[in-house]
Amino acid sequence: MAFSGFTPADFKVFDIDGFTPRLEAIRTRIRPKLEAIGRDLLPDVGRIAGDQAFAHVAKHARRTVNPPDDTWVAFALDKRGYKKHCHFKIALSRGAVRFLFEAGPEHAGKKRWVSSWKRQGPKLAPVLRRAKGLAWFKNEHDESPTAVLADLSSDEVTRLGDELVRARDGQVVLGRAVSAQEAARWKPRDYARAARETFQLLAPLYRLK
Repeated sequence: MAFSGFTPADFKVFDIDGFTPRLEAIRTRIRPKLEAIGRDLLPDVGRIAGDQAFAHVAKHARRTVNPPDDTWVAFALDKRGYKKHCHFKIALSRGAVRFLFEAGPEHAGKKRWVSSWKRQGPKLAPVLRRAKGLAWFKNEHDESPTAVLADLSSDEVTRLGDELVRARDGQVVLGRAVSAQEAARWKPRDYARAARETFQLLAPLYRLK
């Protein structure tokens, strides 16, 4: 199927009570759309990343009781999975669509990545701060950002890299959130454009070694 955009009914899936009914609605209604936009964007992500990329749609296999409050497609350079690597993500939840860069708790080289970010931070932070609407999210599942990067100093933006090693579940999550009300009015090309623009801005972090 071709990606047709997200509708108000898609966002209401996260209002469904019960683990099994909500997961089934995600599987039948949302996952095919995430798979479609994942396929559409793979050439762009590969170009932005400078290497072949693979799309991974969330299966929520680790969940058995609490129904998920969001779901997503993630892009990484590893065909087997994305969690051990920096990745891009398009996430859908009750109130928003988010276009994100993440280095998460399962990243295989946390200290090395943080060291690289600190070396590059003084050069990259001013660029990121000038990007309209780019923000920091404390947690990958948060619908609303903790801070807009333009409101932080360059030093504060650089220190965000330390979030990855602050605790076992540390993570660095940067990107943009678009309200469900606005996103439901978008055409499919608007989602692709927002993803490309956001991922391009954050590509230097994705490529850090």
